[in-house]
Amino acid sequence: MKINAIDLFCGVGGLTYGVQEAGINVVAGFDFEASCKFAYEYNNKAKFVHRDIKELREDELLSYYPEDTDIKIMIGCAPCQPFSAYSHRYKDSESKKEKVDLLDYFGKQIKLVKPEIVSMENVPQLVKEPIFKRFIKTLKNEGYYFEYKVAFAPAYGVPQNRKRLLLLASKLGEIHFEKELTQEAYPTVRDAIYNLHKIEAGEIDPSDPLHRSRKLSELNLERIKNSKPGGTWRDWDESLLPNCYRKKSGATFGSVYGRLEWDKPSSTITTQFPGYGNGRFGHPDQDRALSLREGAILQTFPVEYQFVENWKKVSSQKIAMQIGNAVPPKLGEIIGISILKHLNMR
Repeated sequence: MKINAIDLFCGVGGLTYGVQEAGINVVAGFDFEASCKFAYEYNNKAKFVHRDIKELREDELLSYYPEDTDIKIMIGCAPCQPFSAYSHRYKDSESKKEKVDLLDYFGKQIKLVKPEIVSMENVPQLVKEPIFKRFIKTLKNEGYYFEYKVAFAPAYGVPQNRKRLLLLASKLGEIHFEKELTQEAYPTVRDAIYNLHKIEAGEIDPSDPLHRSRKLSELNLERIKNSKPGGTWRDWDESLLPNCYRKKSGATFGSVYGRLEWDKPSSTITTQFPGYGNGRFGHPDQDRALSLREGAILQTFPVEYQFVENWKKVSSQKIAMQIGNAVPPKLGEIIGISILKHLNMR
């Protein structure tokens, strides 16, 4: 049986990589962001297509599936910032207006291509949105069996406290997700990054350019030295507090300027993870924020995954955005395994 998949909104290839690790061939990934091309193609056996899904010709996706394909699979994660908890504070932002309808275009391609299998990953808040109800209606009208869940990432092997909406749909019959891990088996920060070389704030590991951390100001260096794993800025001497945290309104920001704990999953890796003051992104015992490589590994990218062809042309913040926005490859692998078991191929 010849199985081929296409990845919409592929980014740097987290979902593609995981699905391929499970044993499913991905022929192409589509994304509007051209800077993802190098990482996507270098690390995956698939073609990167720089296209806006809104501008695809009606027959375009079908042309990428080989003629001998028996099972067509369509996977993807429509950019989810418009529906994240953070973005709900900015309901009328321009970026939200531009991206809010992308899932409708995903549904349009499902109707055009009619793949046997569909998988979608997104933020949990999407479940409450009208656009998700429209997507489900499309699946029903097109004759799909489907299952979706809000998954806790550690239960599927991702060492961070992240929740994601996962969906599987099939024209061939009922489809279900792989069994979750027990809590005792959840991966931890120690499992993921303990063996990396030690580096200081502002330093780059000579053996891995991605293992680099931001330089800290003298004040922030003093703050992290006074931070406990799992603690908060409330552990500091008052002289180290920013003015906003001296006020009553600052009490709600308990997780910023925090250190991770070795024997627990990390906090959710966002696009801001290299910044010590942007969340609980302090290294458990080194006086610095997470390096780019550590963020990528906590997202379950393998340590050899390459994101940059030429450091002179790409900023660290751009790479952090690509890593933070990616689908964790381990979730992609779980999706792939679930699909193959559904097809009785595992």
